[in-house]
Amino acid sequence: MHIIDWLIVGAYLVWIVYDGLRRTTGASAVEGYFLANRSLPWWAVGLTVMATQMSAITLVGTTGQGYADGMRFVQFYFGLPLAMIILSLTLVPFFYRAKVYTAYEYLEHRFDVRTRTLASLLFLLSRGLQAGVIIAAPAVILSIVLGFDLTLTIVGIGLPTTIYTMFGGVQAVTWTDVKQMVVIVVGVSAAVVSLVLGLPDGVGVGDALSVAGAAGRLGTIDFRFDLNETYTFWSGLIGGLFLMLGYFGCDQSQVQRYLTAKSVDAGRHSLMMSAFVKIPLQALILLTGVLVFAFYLFQTPPMLFNPVHESEVRASARAAEYTALDAEFQAALEAREVAARDAVAARSIGDATAVASARAAFVERQQGVTAIREQATSLVREVTGDTLYTDVNYVFPTFVTTQLPVGLVGLIIAAIFAAAMSSIAAELNSLSTATVIDVYRRHLRTDATDRHYLRVSKMVTGFWGVFTSIVAVYAANLGSLIEVVNRFGSFFYGSLLGVFILAVGTRRATAPGALWGLVGGMAAVIYVAATSSISYLWLNVVGALAVFVVGMVVSFIWPSTTADL
Repeated sequence: MHIIDWLIVGAYLVWIVYDGLRRTTGASAVEGYFLANRSLPWWAVGLTVMATQMSAITLVGTTGQGYADGMRFVQFYFGLPLAMIILSLTLVPFFYRAKVYTAYEYLEHRFDVRTRTLASLLFLLSRGLQAGVIIAAPAVILSIVLGFDLTLTIVGIGLPTTIYTMFGGVQAVTWTDVKQMVVIVVGVSAAVVSLVLGLPDGVGVGDALSVAGAAGRLGTIDFRFDLNETYTFWSGLIGGLFLMLGYFGCDQSQVQRYLTAKSVDAGRHSLMMSAFVKIPLQALILLTGVLVFAFYLFQTPPMLFNPVHESEVRASARAAEYTALDAEFQAALEAREVAARDAVAARSIGDATAVASARAAFVERQQGVTAIREQATSLVREVTGDTLYTDVNYVFPTFVTTQLPVGLVGLIIAAIFAAAMSSIAAELNSLSTATVIDVYRRHLRTDATDRHYLRVSKMVTGFWGVFTSIVAVYAANLGSLIEVVNRFGSFFYGSLLGVFILAVGTRRATAPGALWGLVGGMAAVIYVAATSSISYLWLNVVGALAVFVVGMVVSFIWPSTTADL
């Protein structure tokens, strides 16, 4: 990168850290450190709710998803508005009026300490894994930009973020998230403008999107009911609903956000803000990926977007094979560009027959490019041994660093970097809260002072920082990062949601029923995931239903609310 870009990145990060620490008033007590004394305005809480979920994964994984698969991923969020309405009417007032630090404290009030502890441990495991993916996303970018080792880059991100979180508190995290959201929107908007301006003369936005649509990149809604297909209307509406209910209603990283609000209504407003802003914002980010695809129809893209793996293949015994593939790829690109321009010309004429013929020719050329790229990807997997390698995570950072002008590169890299650090801080803060409140203070040291718990919280934050950095080393090579984080969550969220349905939805559920329901739900998810090809979104439904059914059966057989097993 140019020195100006580095200065922008450095200045932004210094400003974010300084401003975050400057706002840590009231963080000298446990309630101030974890919940900002329940004093934050609804709009700030709403922005931090979205920022915690988005992180750098949104810019890296979702844009890559849009480039490779089009707009279909937006269906994933179709259940979000309904989930937010349900949570605003149910769990938000329950949690807020109970004056709890964590969502799982409420389970002890309703059932017993064992149910609370098991639910909290499931959260710690799932969120610890997902936080590792959040670190991996910007590490992928920086390893490309700087040419550094990926593991060292992960340590470089995780270590300062962990230190910052140990001293920041939730109030600092919140106000950092507010700035993060502004910078993300500005950065994405600037990228979209650059993509539009980068189209060749005679090719308008409508023309580019029309050609991209011929390649299937604008297909948004799929009404097929197929349990093995991840992105359909029904999987998003039903499976996505259960996932969003589990994530926003049972995951401490989100519950802690709206517990910092001034009132129940403020907490509700923060969720409704996310409900109606998230889908348009997600569509914009996916569209950015589609525009990157359209941009590279008229510009020469690399055969592989990961230069590190490309270098490894070129240095291997199969370099000649790769060189031959690259020559085929360049010829296929030239043919595809001609076909794309023909499709644009036919569209300008308005002859339906000519348009259909030109689009068909373009689709054939696009299939040729895709086939060669798949061969190159297979070659990379064989040479490097990275059997899970995919180009998705490298598309947008490669575009940013090779195609955007000086200054804008720094802005977008700063946005991704700061977004990751801010989200990681929120995750680490929630992991520390659950560990200290649900485990340490509840089981190990029940009568210590506020100062002692605050000191332990900072030490626990350090532990989770190390753990998530280790996870990040492996997560970077697991495929599309946006899918990885949702796959991790889907193994846990349905079961956690199920136990809260038992807690809030019926008075007949007992403590033994809730405990064994939670165990049964996790067992059902593991069994279904291991023995079927069902899409991960439906695992949320499986977990929630299994917990409810097992919990109600056990409650009927074992009506006692005591803690006896």
